[in-house]
Amino acid sequence: MATKTSGTSPDKRRKYDAAFKAEALRLASERRSTQAAARQLGISPKLLYRWQQAQLVAEVGSEEVARDPEVRARLKRAEQELDMLKKALVSCLL
Repeated sequence: MATKTSGTSPDKRRKYDAAFKAEALRLASERRSTQAAARQLGISPKLLYRWQQAQLVAEVGSEEVARDPEVRARLKRAEQELDMLKKALVSCLL
């Protein structure tokens, strides 16, 4: 879960491992409320929003694309169309 940095460091910020971040992102997407998920996990909503943005940038490959709502909407539609085509192909092959 969450781990703190060593006590000798003047940096008092907490460090979170990848498993905690992944669980936080999953929880935020399931609840459809980033703020509620952050409250439940005891972390700042701003931190969770930053993790969501970083995940989106990693998925689309560009920060500019990740910030453009029109591009994100088109990407989401394209992914939905791809899923439908995959299901149609599977049903044809059966």
